[in-house]
Amino acid sequence: MSLRKKSSGSNVEQRIPQFRKRVFIFAHLAGISPIDLFHLRDLGNFIRDRGAFEREMAKTGEKWPIESYPVLGDRHASSGNATGHYFHQDLLVAQKIFLANPQKHVDIGSRVDGFVAHVASFREIEVFDIRPMGMSIPNVRFVKMDLMEGGSDYTDYTDSISSLHAIEHFGLGRYGDRIDVSGHIKGLDNIHRMLKKNGTFYFSVPIGRQRVEFNAHRVFSPRYLLDLLKGRYEIVSFSYVDDAGALHPNATLDETALARDFDCEYGCGIFELRKK
Repeated sequence: MSLRKKSSGSNVEQRIPQFRKRVFIFAHLAGISPIDLFHLRDLGNFIRDRGAFEREMAKTGEKWPIESYPVLGDRHASSGNATGHYFHQDLLVAQKIFLANPQKHVDIGSRVDGFVAHVASFREIEVFDIRPMGMSIPNVRFVKMDLMEGGSDYTDYTDSISSLHAIEHFGLGRYGDRIDVSGHIKGLDNIHRMLKKNGTFYFSVPIGRQRVEFNAHRVFSPRYLLDLLKGRYEIVSFSYVDDAGALHPNATLDETALARDFDCEYGCGIFELRKK
């Protein structure tokens, strides 16, 4: 990816997606879905297709009851969304854990219906989360814990830990946790305590212009993250997902890229770390 200096025009272009995001947020708060309104363009297709289906059914003599359940917009969609933060990080880190085959793997707050499910398909995984889990899942052992406060009873507990798109939420109250400006630091301290020496930590958070988007998440500058990790971990690899949703595996943490936050406004940094 080009690291050339942005023009003022590109800065304007970067602000446009942020404006659109805020419009969508306030629309949802008002109970309006802009996407649903856009999909109403397919209402005519729905009416036409239902009429055609009813006529075809009458010809065949089939007597199924028909009830309306409009699903609009799918005719314009692709076969799947193989892009974005969660798609890339979940697949990439699950593959790394499969190859590493650690003695024990613990996850902190990652998506159960994404990353955790990937890993549970081939091995046992322990999940620590402040949110309750209301069901039993094969290969998943659940521990309810606030990682800003807990962890002392789990010193040197495991040789492998993951926390994907979770640390940025600590201390913002979004998930019922207490407000704590240093919540992300306390969470990282406890994770470091849980990990055995030479153990591996798979870690991802939003990267870009550093800020708190309250109460959704924090966005971290890569330089700030390196300062937090310095002295504690060896960086085995760094990958990132850019603002367009594309993965850049095994990226170089050079000074030029760091100074520009890898040209991300809201990207995703994915670290593979080894505890010193």
